Amino acid sequence: MRKYGVLIRKKVQNPIFLLTIIILAFLAYTIIFPLGEIIASTFMNVKGTDGFTFEGWKSVFVSDISQALLYSPILQTFQIGIFVSILSLILGSLLAWVVIRTDLKYKKVISFLLILPYMLPSWFNAFVWLIIFKNDRIGGRAGLIQAIFHVSPPDWLSYGAVPIILSLSTHYYIFAFLLVGAALSSINSDVEEGATILGANTWKVLRKITFPLVLPAIVSAFILIFSKSIGSFGVPALLGLPVRYYTLSTMIYSNISTGQQVYGFILSLVLIVSAIVVIYFNQKVISRRNYTTIGGKGSKRKLIRLGKWRLFTHVVIWLFIFCLSILPVLLLGIQTLLLKDGVYRLDNLTLHYWIGQSDPAIGNGILGVLQNERIFSAFKNTVMISFFAASIAAFIGLVIGYLITRNKQKWTFKLMDQLSFLPILIPSIAFSAIYLSMFSKPSLFLPSLYGTMAILVLITVVSELPLTTRTGTSSMIQIGNELEEAASVLGASWRTKFRKIILPLSRKGLLSGFILVFISAMKELDLLIMLVTPKTMTLTTYTFDLQEQGYTQTANAIVFIIVMSIILVYVAVTVFGKTDITKGIGK
Repeated sequence: MRKYGVLIRKKVQNPIFLLTIIILAFLAYTIIFPLGEIIASTFMNVKGTDGFTFEGWKSVFVSDISQALLYSPILQTFQIGIFVSILSLILGSLLAWVVIRTDLKYKKVISFLLILPYMLPSWFNAFVWLIIFKNDRIGGRAGLIQAIFHVSPPDWLSYGAVPIILSLSTHYYIFAFLLVGAALSSINSDVEEGATILGANTWKVLRKITFPLVLPAIVSAFILIFSKSIGSFGVPALLGLPVRYYTLSTMIYSNISTGQQVYGFILSLVLIVSAIVVIYFNQKVISRRNYTTIGGKGSKRKLIRLGKWRLFTHVVIWLFIFCLSILPVLLLGIQTLLLKDGVYRLDNLTLHYWIGQSDPAIGNGILGVLQNERIFSAFKNTVMISFFAASIAAFIGLVIGYLITRNKQKWTFKLMDQLSFLPILIPSIAFSAIYLSMFSKPSLFLPSLYGTMAILVLITVVSELPLTTRTGTSSMIQIGNELEEAASVLGASWRTKFRKIILPLSRKGLLSGFILVFISAMKELDLLIMLVTPKTMTLTTYTFDLQEQGYTQTANAIVFIIVMSIILVYVAVTVFGKTDITKGIGK
């Protein structure tokens, strides 16, 4: 017994052991336990049934309402996912090929501006789409096209599948741009040149050599875009709900917000399983084939001369950048200055929605955004959530990265790595439903967290762990063990080594993780939409609430504040913080 007591005492006094237990307990409590909780919740009472029951599952899968509740939304969800993935792949891959493989000028600036739309909320594109293509039959007010040309856009162009697909494609193409661009950067062009010397034309070289080498990146981009698209909520809600076009994410929200939690939880599990199956399929496809990137001389490549196509290519790319990165922000800014939505005249310009006092004749008496205490409160909540979530997530990611890289062979740390990656498999709206199920009542040693800032910070931290853990792991890989070993010889404790050696050397990784999470939290809607209350409202959720109630101009002004805040943070970090997320692209 004394032997076991000594062993236990040594374990308890070992900081690595204690950290491992704490992190594993945290991951289990915030990821595994909530999944079990939502599964259990699907067997709760439905419409008067008592005790444990399959009534909810029967209603969703085999009842008169199954078509409207599940099969039609899931079909439309997968339709959107497939088309968004295809369009994003085509767009992103073409841009990556032009930037990486040709002698295009100003590549770094172009890469920076091409990535900018992804830094903005995905639902920002939906707001801009409505500004341009809304019609007065459904939207109540004319959009820019109808106001200028006096031609009402067809309903299918204003709302529904087409605008949802196009809005999401112009947001998620960046995944294809980055992944395919990185793959193209690693290909040595000697083999392509050899094929050309032997008589192969450009199309044959692309089909027989280049395409097989970048296929893993293409497949990964497709799966990533697909999984993101099927879990998207903001865009389908803004462009689909007005015409009762439902996807799984909007059906989850509609059921939970109307008191049908069991249906919402079951649909959440369907969405989670769909995302997991798709990502698992991606891993299987890539692992079964042997893809080898050409090595030898590293990433040596000969740039293709654009020649007479140079001017045309530059015009197309800069026009694309203007339409995606600059024009939407300008249109949104102008929209906030219109007294009456859809009336584009100089005598209709006003600053009321910015600095106006309450006027019952305008916007139901809502104060201008710079006079409105609710908006200041929402802004404060947004910044607080973003700051605390980014700080905590970046630090936990660094600690997990440290534990994983220093103990690669032990199964506990492999488990930790897998658990920290799990949130990426769960769509945000489903994750929100999971936390609503678990924390709307006391859970283990915690009281009910629903209605507090704590639950919003917690879910943001957990959802961003896959990102911060990878950032932390990358930082730790670059820091050798020698300094820690030398400090140990000199008698330094683990806490001292971590504070004096690990933290200073990994500050760039910490900063990168912090900034990425901060920006992500600033624009987050899907993750928080079902967890906020009037006291914990954020800018994004308040904007969605205003848009649903028809206060479009005030909503546009808040979106403009969100967009400009994100752009300023992104530019400041890139210019002054020397954090370049376009590294490796366009060199």
